[in-house]
Order: sequence, then C-alpha cells, then structure tokens
Amino acid sequence: MHLSQPETAEEFAQYYELRWRILRKPWEQPRGSEQDMEEADSYHLMARDGQQVIGVARLQFPSADTAQLRYMAVADDWQKKGVGREIVKHMEGIARQQGARHLFLHARDNALGFYQKLGYEIIETSYLLFGSIQHYKMQKNL
Repeated sequence: MHLSQPETAEEFAQYYELRWRILRKPWEQPRGSEQDMEEADSYHLMARDGQQVIGVARLQFPSADTAQLRYMAVADDWQKKGVGREIVKHMEGIARQQGARHLFLHARDNALGFYQKLGYEIIETSYLLFGSIQHYKMQKNL
C-alpha cells in the first residue's frame, strides 16, 4: 500500500470515484455529490495498491489549532486490513505539522468502533445524512 496526494486529473478522478462509490452510491446519490465547495482548500490523500485506489480521505483546517477529517472511505475489499488506520495516522501527522492540536470528524454509526480504537471520543450526536445515516462528532487531542 502506498499513500500519496492525488496530483493529475486521472488521479483525482479515481479519488472521487471511490468517494462516490462508498459514500454516496449506496444511497442513490448522484455523481458530484461526493464533492463540495471546499475541495480546493483541503489536503487530499489516497491509498493505492498498485494502480488501484483503495482508500481516500480529506483534511481541512477550520481554525489555526483544529483540523477536520472528512470523506474517509475504504474500498469494500480492503476494509479491516489496516488501510483506514494508516490513512488516519497519516492525516493526524499532517494536522500536527500544520499546528493543529485537535482533530475532529463526523463518523457514521458503523465507524464508531474504528475511530474509538484510534483514540477518538464521541463528543455529541451530530447530523442525520440522507434521512438514515446517523453521524456522531468525534475528537482526538493531537
């Protein structure tokens, strides 16, 4: 597995394809719904196995000492194989380098245990996505 930032148009296309396939397609959301207005101001990361993109995530900095992990997705065949853990650890390192002291995220029900194993604590119930996917705000001090 290799971690890198997407750079070319083709790499970004593969990056967004995985984001859409895992985070939007199962809820019949259209292509393009996996992106928002903050893409250009964010740090993007993808995990690859050879040429295949197997995991993605995005990091934002809403304030000088706080980072937010968003759009974390791992291909179905690669879940529970350490890909997500490596992505989160890498993003925590980037957040620290940029001066962040806290990293927060909004996790889906099925991901709570994953993030708790990595030291994240549930802060509060946050939002319900697509009327059916409960999210919880989680945070970790860096």
